[in-house]
Amino acid sequence: MLRFRWKYVISLALTMALGSLAQADTVLPALFSDGMVIQRQLPVHIWGKADPGEAISVTFRGETKSTAADALGRWQLYLSPGEAGGPFELTVRAKNTIVLRDVLVGDVWVASGQSNMEFQMARVANAAAEMAAAKYPNIRMLLVKRNSSYYPLDDAAVVPWASCTPESVKDFSAVAYFFARELQSKEKIPIGVIESYWGGTLGESWTSLRALSADPGLMPAFAARAAFMDKRSEELLEQDKAKRDREQAQAAGQPLPNAPWRPDPNSWAPAFLYNAMIAPLTPFPIRGVIWYQGESNSRVILRSTYERLFQALIRDWRDNWGQGDFPFLFAQISSFKSTPAENWPEIREAQRRALGLRNTAMAVTIDIGNPDDVHPTNKQDVGMRLALAARAIAYGEKLEYSGPLFRQVTREEHALRVWFDHAVSGLLAKPGELRGFEVAGADGNFVAAEARIEGSTVVVSSPTVDSPVTVRYGWANSPECNLFNREGLPASPFRSAR
Repeated sequence: MLRFRWKYVISLALTMALGSLAQADTVLPALFSDGMVIQRQLPVHIWGKADPGEAISVTFRGETKSTAADALGRWQLYLSPGEAGGPFELTVRAKNTIVLRDVLVGDVWVASGQSNMEFQMARVANAAAEMAAAKYPNIRMLLVKRNSSYYPLDDAAVVPWASCTPESVKDFSAVAYFFARELQSKEKIPIGVIESYWGGTLGESWTSLRALSADPGLMPAFAARAAFMDKRSEELLEQDKAKRDREQAQAAGQPLPNAPWRPDPNSWAPAFLYNAMIAPLTPFPIRGVIWYQGESNSRVILRSTYERLFQALIRDWRDNWGQGDFPFLFAQISSFKSTPAENWPEIREAQRRALGLRNTAMAVTIDIGNPDDVHPTNKQDVGMRLALAARAIAYGEKLEYSGPLFRQVTREEHALRVWFDHAVSGLLAKPGELRGFEVAGADGNFVAAEARIEGSTVVVSSPTVDSPVTVRYGWANSPECNLFNREGLPASPFRSAR
């Protein structure tokens, strides 16, 4: 009798659950809301969930298309591409009706990475004046909330689209805002930015499991994760002790002790952030990506694979969006007196080498960092330099968008001549004498070099190295280096040989 009753209860529960599913409203992903920006010049992709077999129609800019949900309740359709404009209404009709208002059509960029992309406008240099002037109704931002997942999610948790006002901008990514402001003022079209970032995170966390597992050279990412988790029990005990110490100090009215920063373990897991914070975005057409990350990969166990990893990430995102080689623009990590256990020059070099991929560009920030703060407050120049790159790569403007980039080195008597791209107008040192170059002979021991500019090249030598074979520039966590092109953009640190 008891078994029969349990069967009855389970059957009733299933019937009720199926009945509620059968009466569910049609829903859109969280990316869709009032005030959103839709990518111009590409088919407009609309998708969602409904009852299996339910008929759905979507109307936008005078065009209507219809479809039906599949056996799992999923549906999608494409509307015709169009030019920038708005505001429009987008209407979805099914058993229920959804009307999205104040929809703009323009260019949509994804802004991702770690804490220097996350850095908010309220903390930026000259924040009060910058925020007071932030009156740009055609700049819209959507924030993807921090989340992680073992598997790719269909939808993301978000803070809905918001128009740029002095009140709303304080929570925007500063880099993303200054980037969008520059583009909107130059291109005169609506700009939407989807912000998806998490401070202190690794590149492998933002890369899909398929891409990571396809390259045996990226297996250290999984080893690093295992080593990290092995330490978690000890770290959790330390955190508990630190929490008790802070509570005791607070109760006694004493200064609170400093507790070391620890990452959320799920934010470091390979593919976890991609699964929750990028995969749900990939059906949404975009113009391109801006990226600022790399500091967390500077640790010894991680940095050796970053060159391979970063390029895999770029290819991975492009493959999963399915829009070809869309522009992927990134900020090179800045200057910071980090610990000896971290090697920032190798990360900068890995980023520079990613420029071998099509439609990429790098904003060099070595001159605007803060050696004593990993989060420099000058985000205006970072956003402007990324926007310069976008204007050239994405919008086809004929302008200089990069600082000098190492091309090759040639030998001369007792010296080396360094040749640069993005130096057609010539080079200059500012301020003072040219600094930051080192040379090494066959023994590989680097010493400070004398350097002089000759047109668009630099000649380097040292009285202690009779036959130099290798040169490097800005090769330190926080280097003193001052080479620029005549457009005022700084040269990237580099080494001529590994």
